[in-house]
Amino acid sequence: MINFVTHNLNKFNEINAIMENNKIGISMVKLEYEEIQADSTEYISNDSCKKLVNVVDSPYFIDDTGLYIEDLNGFPGPYASYVQETLGNKNIIKLASGSKAYFKTVISFYYNRIYQFTGILHGKISDRERGENKFGYDPIFVPENSDQTLAELSLEEKNRISHRSKAINNLISFLIENNIK
Repeated sequence: MINFVTHNLNKFNEINAIMENNKIGISMVKLEYEEIQADSTEYISNDSCKKLVNVVDSPYFIDDTGLYIEDLNGFPGPYASYVQETLGNKNIIKLASGSKAYFKTVISFYYNRIYQFTGILHGKISDRERGENKFGYDPIFVPENSDQTLAELSLEEKNRISHRSKAINNLISFLIENNIK
């Protein structure tokens, strides 16, 4: 069993569905720890993972995701969660509707040392919120080659293309190659 340290049930459900399809068991570990604010998703993810050594049973992983909007010079980037809570989707639409953007997920996995796996999804910011899945920026993010927001996709459809699924599939390949369960 691999521990996934998160408070976010939406993230857990997305990742758990992919892991179950690959016959890999994960458990959700809700744990308070201080997450730094920094300009790099990789750095934040790595720092968080380091803080959990000797606190969480190995193997374990954490997920950090940023939203990078071209017309806002990459903002909010790794500050996406804070900006989501502060401004919300409606204000992001006012600032950046139609702008190219991308999500970047960095998974830091600890097993004797830290390994990182990245997934990126390119798209644009919608002109309005659409879809039933109200998770984060999903109602305003339209992936490339799609006319639907992430919130309009089923979990299965989203997991075929998402930044998070790309990162977790890179982790899964690593787990299989190294026979880690």
